Amino acid sequence: MNQLSSQDAQFLYMESEDNHIQVTAVAVFDPSTVPGGKVVRFKEILAHIEKRLHLSPLYRRRLERVPLELDFPYWVDDEQFDLENHVQHIRLPEPGDWRQLCIQLSRFHARPLDMSRPLWEMLVIEGLEHVEGLPTGCYAIATKLHHAAVDGASIVNFYRGLVDIDNKGTPAVPLDQFTESHSRAPGLLKMAGRAVYNAVKSPIAMTDAVMRSAPALYRLGQQALTSQREPSTPVPDTRFNSNASPHKMFDATTFDLDELKEVRKAVPGCTINDVVLCICGGALRKYLMRHKELPGESLVAWVPINARPGASKEADSPGNRITSMTTRIFTDVSNPVDRLRRIHKATKRSKEAKAGISARLMTDLSQHVPAATFVTAGRLVLRAGMAANICNLFVSNVPGPQVPVYMNGAQQVATYGIAPLVDGMGLFIATPSYNGKISFNVTSTRETLPDIQFFIECIEASLASLQKAATKELSRR
Repeated sequence: MNQLSSQDAQFLYMESEDNHIQVTAVAVFDPSTVPGGKVVRFKEILAHIEKRLHLSPLYRRRLERVPLELDFPYWVDDEQFDLENHVQHIRLPEPGDWRQLCIQLSRFHARPLDMSRPLWEMLVIEGLEHVEGLPTGCYAIATKLHHAAVDGASIVNFYRGLVDIDNKGTPAVPLDQFTESHSRAPGLLKMAGRAVYNAVKSPIAMTDAVMRSAPALYRLGQQALTSQREPSTPVPDTRFNSNASPHKMFDATTFDLDELKEVRKAVPGCTINDVVLCICGGALRKYLMRHKELPGESLVAWVPINARPGASKEADSPGNRITSMTTRIFTDVSNPVDRLRRIHKATKRSKEAKAGISARLMTDLSQHVPAATFVTAGRLVLRAGMAANICNLFVSNVPGPQVPVYMNGAQQVATYGIAPLVDGMGLFIATPSYNGKISFNVTSTRETLPDIQFFIECIEASLASLQKAATKELSRR
């Protein structure tokens, strides 16, 4: 039996009627690379996907819920699976420009998945005739998955099974590397028996986890006592800490990855992720200043961290293997290099803490919380909008392949991502990278970010300011 982990299940319990916890990955393809100038038709895309279904269990498995939510749901085979129920096809309305693409992607992302089927959908979008920066004649494939099934890293692995390393159709993943797995639906008695067993086992396993972590818990206690002597910085209240409405908004801008690599030289030791946070901090500062809403305290970002082991079978498994950190992004600092320097110090401290005990301990303990308690807690957190007390926005940096990939002979030329929101925190900036490019993808709602195009301009201006300040800093050395 293949049961959801507590971390996977929490993304089910965080949903509301107006807000669905799902992720949409978008790949844009240029058919001019297809050998012989052949046209890529929708039926050929369907046939290609069908040949790769066995590479991931996500394609054919659906959720089987336990009555009364007495235990976490199970992944089971969908006996009625039909590929054409999951892959749709549209054409952009005139003029086929970037704005029309963003509108269609926002609508697709906002629609809920059919929870009685495998938790994914694809939308093939043709007619990208006048999208600046993309070759004429491109088409996009948007893939929407429920967050209960995937995290950022497993989305990359899911997608890797679909693409090729050349336009001749050589798979990026050998087609014989995986065999199709099956998960049969457990009977009602078996689910009930397992629910009772898990409920009885949970307190024992919880105690065992605490006892094994006792030395580390002592260190955490010492750190907590120390931190009480230091002044704490509250999370400021901003427009982004509102409830997430069903009216989702999406926009994005793309840079050369080398531009970010160059500016990070201004602060020795800093990472691309630090630069991303610095750009986001500068953009938010500019945006909130325009609206006369910039708080005196720094905004706080929630940053997911991939917790998958580097070289193991678990590294390619679906589901969620993430921890996270919160960090100030110093929107109260005007100098971009000074902001980058402070962000680097803050993230270094947070990562050192996460590399120690806190992330591992909380993950271990959450696995032993009874399902009914987890359901109740998740819904209470959702209704209370508690995210607003923790952070102001999400920022997620997910590296993708840095070489060209293909599908049906067409080369992928761009990648974008639309992320989920939660009540109390209505802004998500995702920064996937691919083939030397990195895109800043903004997900929000119409009520929270009505001028999303101006916010994109703020991101572009923030990088330009950071480049100018970094050049000046490097010239002084």
